[in-house]
Amino acid sequence: MSGQADRGARDGHRTAVLDVSGMLWASEQSIVGSVLARRPGVVVVETNPVAQTATVTFDPGRTSLAELRRWVRECGYHCAGQSVPSHICDPLLEPGARVAAPPAEVVEAPPEAVSMAGMVADMRNRFLVALVFSIPIVVWSPIGVEVLGLDVPVPFGLRQDVWALLLSLPVIFYSCSIFFAGAMRALRARTLDMMVLVAVAVGAGWLYSLVVTATGGGEVFYEAATVLAAFVLLGHWFEMRARGGANDAIRTLLDLAPPKALVVRNTEPVEIPTAEVVVGDLLLVRPGAKIAVDGVVVDGDSEVDESMVTGESLPVHKHPGSVVVGATINTHGTLRVRATKVGSDTALAQIVQLVQAAQNSKAPGQRLADRAAFWLVLVALVGGGLTLAAWLVAESPFSAAILFAITVVVITCPDALGLATPTAIMVGTGLGAARGVLFKNAMALETSARVQVVVMDKTGTLTKGEPEVTDVHTDGISEDALIGLVAAVERESEHPLASAIVGHARSQDLDTLRAERFEAVPGHGAIAEVAGRKVVVGNRKLLEREGIDFGTLSQRRDELATTGRTVVLAAVDGRAAGVIGIADAPRETSADAVAALHGLGVEVAMLTGDNQATAERIAQRLGIDTVIAEVLPGDKAAKIAELQSTGRTVAMVGDGVNDAPALAQADVGIAIGAGTDVAIETADVVLMRSDPVGVPTALRIGRGTLRKMRQNLGWAIGYNAIALPIAAGVFEPAFGLMLRPEIAALTMSGSSVIVAVNALALKRLHLPAGPAQSPPPHGR
Repeated sequence: MSGQADRGARDGHRTAVLDVSGMLWASEQSIVGSVLARRPGVVVVETNPVAQTATVTFDPGRTSLAELRRWVRECGYHCAGQSVPSHICDPLLEPGARVAAPPAEVVEAPPEAVSMAGMVADMRNRFLVALVFSIPIVVWSPIGVEVLGLDVPVPFGLRQDVWALLLSLPVIFYSCSIFFAGAMRALRARTLDMMVLVAVAVGAGWLYSLVVTATGGGEVFYEAATVLAAFVLLGHWFEMRARGGANDAIRTLLDLAPPKALVVRNTEPVEIPTAEVVVGDLLLVRPGAKIAVDGVVVDGDSEVDESMVTGESLPVHKHPGSVVVGATINTHGTLRVRATKVGSDTALAQIVQLVQAAQNSKAPGQRLADRAAFWLVLVALVGGGLTLAAWLVAESPFSAAILFAITVVVITCPDALGLATPTAIMVGTGLGAARGVLFKNAMALETSARVQVVVMDKTGTLTKGEPEVTDVHTDGISEDALIGLVAAVERESEHPLASAIVGHARSQDLDTLRAERFEAVPGHGAIAEVAGRKVVVGNRKLLEREGIDFGTLSQRRDELATTGRTVVLAAVDGRAAGVIGIADAPRETSADAVAALHGLGVEVAMLTGDNQATAERIAQRLGIDTVIAEVLPGDKAAKIAELQSTGRTVAMVGDGVNDAPALAQADVGIAIGAGTDVAIETADVVLMRSDPVGVPTALRIGRGTLRKMRQNLGWAIGYNAIALPIAAGVFEPAFGLMLRPEIAALTMSGSSVIVAVNALALKRLHLPAGPAQSPPPHGR
């Protein structure tokens, strides 16, 4: 990524995500945060050292994006231009990141901007230089002579300390220059970070040795300073490689969009950059090609693989009138697609923006860790000074006292604390995006781990949201014959129940007959002739008006009515022929979703405005614990509040406009991907597929992420609590237990690597794949 994406306005404020490349250490986030927070017009700053970003909420009346970028550069970092490639997303997005703003100023990335790969390579080169020169320094040091038993003559007849001084110069002035430059940045920003600690530790050891060498010789610590630098660089080289993997989700998403598109111009296909496609363009999509932007099929028939965007496992059939999503793959057949959404309006752009927003936000635990990191640096510096003073008071040699002090400063670096939660959050949100589960912020990710009750809307969430034939009972006629005759009559009607019967007949290839002399009976049904037979279709009043007695079918009719079905009666040639039950049927995966939630120890409730009988029937079929039925749309939020009043964490899952207040009231609002824009905007989590199986997936990811966050924070805090007294030499008099600075550097760097690798282990979280669901996310 290289730039900014403006995310929206709240109370007249706008929020921009600035890419801040060059943050080598996690603790460096405090520099950018401290500087920007003091600037006029800046309201909130949240920095992410893993993503190399700063999320800034500001007052556009008092400052601008250009000013924000300039202030970041003044900190000593690079602030690049646009956040995602232009063929995916416009450089600036309006509030909510769903509607594209007018084109805004695009600032090209400056030539000195550093990519993560470049930073990793630079860290590797600095480490290699430090390693190459540290080895001979150790060979001729007291460690080499007394511990390793080496007896190598010093070249050119120089004193050992002078030779070590010369060898240390490349390490200090090249390899360690990032420490000193970073420390100056932090001090100018009036904050303390890891760079300050390393600069103090390396600088103190080297300067002390320089003074001793210049004044005639004595015990020096060139090997401690250079090996310390080598171990710190080695640890952070590995750490940067590890945390670079945490941002795979964004890179993978950005790689999905094709850079070129075939647009039909004057009847001929012309290849143009995807960024130049406009709404209304006709795109030619050949077999095996990616669909460049969102659109509607106007010609052609094919299967489209939508798994990379929606998580849908099976290809989806597309025909004229079908909605297609940009970055999906046309598997076979040629399609002509009319572009309906381009740039920041496309589904892929919205996914990228949601994932970015989540990764750049901070969980409550991270805010506490950030504050603790600052104080930990202060503790390290004060502790180093007190350690020096204490050993001098104990009449230890100055060389021994300063060695303990340097070790305290090094080992207490708070880098692991700064990485503890951002890395886990980035991996968690990326894992969710790969599964079609989009967390809008870190708070949603963390809260989803604590959900105890999941409340699901019935229509459109647990059910398909459209009526379908569930039961057919006949008398004196076959089921197929009855459906064929009734469908012929209902084809002439616009009623939703008629559409359900016609759709059922079409799925069974029974829609070949045509009706004549059609007569609609408003509010009751219809009458027509089909294949020379008089067919009456409707409710009881219509059949009674026609003098038709249902006899033995009456019992079937009453049974269906009591179970919540809508009943359609049919008569052929003046005789009762059948009873058809119609209902809003559950989705095929709803029972699996409920069972998975029960497996997580979560209670499941259904919230609906339908009558109690219908709700109870659906709940019994799906295994739902609690039914809250006959609830008016305006009362849904109150029902959520009642559940929350028991002290439990409640998630609400819905898809409609009338679900929005309840989604907002819940601790976690989860919107089904095919739902309305209002529901999606109000929710904290968006399921890209119309599949409730995504709900337990979201909770599993939340729990896994929170577990990693706690593990990392526990490790970082525990490490410092144990390491500090050992480094200060508390146990040296009694047990002879002490650490040299270079060993302290190795353990400190190892602690940061452990935190990063532990977070990356979240990618192996077991997430069972649910059954495939075919409807794509329309309207996105």
